[in-house]
Amino acid sequence: MYAIVETGGKQYQVEEGRYLDIELLDAEKDSKVVFDKVVMVVNGKKSKVGKPYVTGASVEGTILKHDKAKKIIVFKQRPKKGYRKKQGHRQQFTRVMISKIRTSAQKKSADAQTSEE
Repeated sequence: MYAIVETGGKQYQVEEGRYLDIELLDAEKDSKVVFDKVVMVVNGKKSKVGKPYVTGASVEGTILKHDKAKKIIVFKQRPKKGYRKKQGHRQQFTRVMISKIRTSAQKKSADAQTSEE
């Protein structure tokens, strides 16, 4: 089972038990994060596609770390003009470990179990 979530203006495919590098989030390390904008949930014949998002679906995760990606070199040059500019850039990211993919049916059963206890 996997899901496609939207965060930071991009869409990512996520699976339970795997980590994901996304745009920098404003949250502390080891805190929980919930992605509400689930575009698609794939679970065999129980797959759901949102219009634009799947109602009642969410993805839960834990922030592992905040870091910077490898450096890229940005080089600009104008031929025959003597203009050269070399610049480096390191994009910041947040690494999130995906713990659960929940659909509306799973949320209802989880809520029923907690109310019984």
